[in-house]
Amino acid sequence: MAAWAPPSLFAHRPSRTERKLIILVRHGRTEANHRGLLLGRADPRLDETGIVQVAALADYLAQELIGRKINAVVTSPLLRTQETAAAIGHALAVTPEVDERLIEMNYGEWDQLPVDEIAPEVWKQWRVDPDFSPPGGESLAQVQIRVGQCLDDLVRRAHSPDPDSPGGVVVAVSHTSPIKAALVWALRGSPELAWRFRLSVASITEITLGPFGPVVTRFNETVTPSVG
Repeated sequence: MAAWAPPSLFAHRPSRTERKLIILVRHGRTEANHRGLLLGRADPRLDETGIVQVAALADYLAQELIGRKINAVVTSPLLRTQETAAAIGHALAVTPEVDERLIEMNYGEWDQLPVDEIAPEVWKQWRVDPDFSPPGGESLAQVQIRVGQCLDDLVRRAHSPDPDSPGGVVVAVSHTSPIKAALVWALRGSPELAWRFRLSVASITEITLGPFGPVVTRFNETVTPSVG
């Protein structure tokens, strides 16, 4: 009699078109990004380069997601993300929805400061203490809580109520800190792990929702050359 062998973990591995996905998009470039400013709740529009970037990104996603069920396009309330989401929503024929939990980290009094004006000792404290916050701002731990709650909701939205239908896709348009927090959520890490990631403007990061939990399947993919 043949020896017993455990069933393969990949025996029923879903195909690419069957996977449930959360696609995280960082907004296109703004003048503040181009100038190297710390950009939080300040609300500039995309600059000319950013507009070109998001148009290319939207076309790319539309081609990639042909035949996929787009369950939602959600966005931060800030202009740079809403403009990015509008281009994506138009390309996918989905009306974007605003989710306040996707808003950028609140940098308080440091908002729009040149990054190199923040003292090295402050950067050091910020990197090791998830409860540290800029004056009048928000901590990494606080960002992690709200983004984690948002991702839990997006997971439910990516699952179709029909078990026989292909996996659904949710596109979330956000900012550097919330997307990093989403990666930490997927990796089940601690908030300070966010400092280990670097994200380009107009970039795509993808989380696949598998039977054993979330898996990061794409990170910081850009369609146009990164310029800021």
